[in-house]
Amino acid sequence: MTEPRPDRTARLPFDLDWNLLRTFLVIVEERGITAAAERLNLKQPTVSNALRRLEERLERKLIERKPGRFEVTPEGEMLHHEAVEIFGTVSRLPVLLRRTAEEVVGQVNIALASHVVSPHLDAVLAEFHQRHPRATFSMEVSTSLNVVTAVSQKRASFGICLVHQMLPTLQYARLFREYFGLYCGPRHRLFGKKDLEMADLRGETFVSFQTDRLTDALRPVAMMRASAHIDGRMVATSSSLEEVRRMIVCGLGIGSLPLHIARTDEANGLLWRLPPYHDPPAIDIYLTWNPRAHFNRAEAGMLAMLRNMIDTTPMAARDYF
Repeated sequence: MTEPRPDRTARLPFDLDWNLLRTFLVIVEERGITAAAERLNLKQPTVSNALRRLEERLERKLIERKPGRFEVTPEGEMLHHEAVEIFGTVSRLPVLLRRTAEEVVGQVNIALASHVVSPHLDAVLAEFHQRHPRATFSMEVSTSLNVVTAVSQKRASFGICLVHQMLPTLQYARLFREYFGLYCGPRHRLFGKKDLEMADLRGETFVSFQTDRLTDALRPVAMMRASAHIDGRMVATSSSLEEVRRMIVCGLGIGSLPLHIARTDEANGLLWRLPPYHDPPAIDIYLTWNPRAHFNRAEAGMLAMLRNMIDTTPMAARDYF
């Protein structure tokens, strides 16, 4: 009588190389083998081989790869969801193993979009430090998409960013609202000119944020630019507000910036406000956190203070014109 074939799935937790899961996570996040290899500082064949080994071990096709096509299979999507949870739990082990003390200590890792300017955030940060001087902070500036990824994977205590689509696995609270206007720099032909109209902007070259699209987080800003018929050449993009500002000041083109951030540069003669002057598009900046994360005392305390500030401060006070 033939011996029954051993169930390979029963041995999976013992045989699987967990580094393959980490590599798979990065491949999906970067949407490609080459980009994943650059992020992991590995050679492309090494990353391709890791994906092949994982697919062979699981006996499932995880990613469909053809020239010009990158698509995660349903099995790959399911594995990605579980791998995010696994990686997040492992990354939080030092927090779980740390001995709890009466004094609030611990590291608070905040992931945030570039140039988040909020007096309310600053006030909470200052008060928390005064109350708990032994707590430490790490501020990592990234794209809003990467901020959400860091929070999902529990690599960040919480995030502060723009939100295009809310994930059901995370929680959100609106931190503040900012309003965008169009600006040019001193070298631009429209600098210093008053009583401009929307028609004066037709055909102008422009610089923009990478999310300044009708299908992304800065959709209201993209609509403002479209309504002004700014249909010239887009000369540059950046995910960094500071770099978009630099390119506007240098005269590469006109571009959009938050009104409350640009005000100082206006006063110093570095930026000039362009139309439309009324009804500027509003963009909400959110605090987001992972309810399944295991927070240390400092993280839990800082998050609680931020949420309390949001709950007790009227939204009108957190509108930054």
